[in-house]
Amino acid sequence: MTEATLAMIYSYTAVGVGVILAAAGLGSAIGWGLICAKTLEGIARQPEMRPALMTNMFIFAGLMESFPFIILAFAMWFLFANPFVGALQSALATVGAH
Repeated sequence: MTEATLAMIYSYTAVGVGVILAAAGLGSAIGWGLICAKTLEGIARQPEMRPALMTNMFIFAGLMESFPFIILAFAMWFLFANPFVGALQSALATVGAH
């Protein structure tokens, strides 16, 4: 295993993790905007439904907010316990054995 190949794997993984986290943040922001906009629209149409709509908004916002944290866990796994390095080592061991 050369240092250049290992450095390339780590650098591509870092770029991939950055893209993953940016997409999760953007998706979360868009989700929050849509949830709040639709809740306010529903309250404007039927003010008597405000308590039910607010309850639903907080339930769905909590579910939507968990998505970036799950993505963060996967991103940290790729960053710190990089599975691609182990795959490279096993591939090199297989090639070297033949």
